[in-house]
Amino acid sequence: MEQTYMLDFNAKKGFICDMDGVIYHGNKVLPGVAEFIHWLHSEHKEYLFLTNNSGYTPRELHQKLARMGLDVPEEHFYTSALATAAFLKEQAPGCSVFAIGEAGLLNALYDAGITMNDVNPDYVVVGEGRTYSLETLTKATNLVLNGAKLIGANSDVSGPIENGIAPACRALIAPIEMATGTNAYFCGKPNPLMMRTGLRMLNCHSGEAVMVGDRMDTDVISGMESGMSTVLVLSGVTAKDDLKTYAYRPTVVLNGVGDIVTAAQSCV
Repeated sequence: MEQTYMLDFNAKKGFICDMDGVIYHGNKVLPGVAEFIHWLHSEHKEYLFLTNNSGYTPRELHQKLARMGLDVPEEHFYTSALATAAFLKEQAPGCSVFAIGEAGLLNALYDAGITMNDVNPDYVVVGEGRTYSLETLTKATNLVLNGAKLIGANSDVSGPIENGIAPACRALIAPIEMATGTNAYFCGKPNPLMMRTGLRMLNCHSGEAVMVGDRMDTDVISGMESGMSTVLVLSGVTAKDDLKTYAYRPTVVLNGVGDIVTAAQSCV
């Protein structure tokens, strides 16, 4: 376990945590997670699970964790789908979109008053999803060529699953970008809009909060650029050897979120 600076977790008010590779891989909960969530509750910490996965609604995430034996109420989840819907509602209230994605993205868009349109939408919005196909790609490409603006729910290239990794939004939207010569705008981490919303939901100043994640290129950089302390856990996609390829560093590197509890209890 490598550390750059010691971090007093007891002194922090709020915790923003990634999910994939931090809380679970696929449908498998990671070691130390139950103890971490118990510690958050028992110490009355403000916390938010902030995920770039746009496929799930907060209710589905609540139920997914419940199936793993973890009790986390719906209000403790914020997704890149919700961030995308909030961005579009702010930018173009009542706009229409052609969306490629799952229930999490579609529900968030509907709830924000955004309508679906596969003829002449204002935006093409892409998230992770099983509806992804050459047919939908071709449709999206031509809609962008006809003037629709291109939005990605997040810029993750891949995500951890039980048996390896799966292509994520950045990889899925790349063919549309290449075919149209258009760069997508991404609403999830490390977009500071999503981080500021998370801090606002926690009612925390950045100096009082910790960002916990398994990715240097989304979690750590977004926390660092928002002024938060950062924890990189090695339970997801980033390995210890990967650290030397980045010009910035996390505040602390831990094997998993269970080590946060151990570190906090050792300081008492």
